[in-house]
Amino acid sequence: MTTRQLANRMGVSPSRIPVIEKAEATGATTFKTLREAAEAMNCTLVYAFVPTKPLDDILHDQAARKAGMELSRLDHTMRLENQAMVKGDLADERQRMIDDLLSGALRGLWDDE
Repeated sequence: MTTRQLANRMGVSPSRIPVIEKAEATGATTFKTLREAAEAMNCTLVYAFVPTKPLDDILHDQAARKAGMELSRLDHTMRLENQAMVKGDLADERQRMIDDLLSGALRGLWDDE
């Protein structure tokens, strides 16, 4: 489809099409304009968030981050009291905390602490 043909279908002047294209390329366009252009080309505009990895992995990573932060504070306190946990026990406790976070309500998983 030529610029002129698209402009006719959108009801705009042909000089508007390069402006729309440039705005789209720089991220300065509106959804309304993109939707109008899509409709003029007999298309549907699709807007979506696509995870970069499986959602289960994202949840596990977040739970691991959160458990790691909490365990770090706990380990620091225990070291100050000369009650440090051995490495294997720390790993077991970390996994237990991850499992607890993932088995409960997930709302708090994303809270910053």
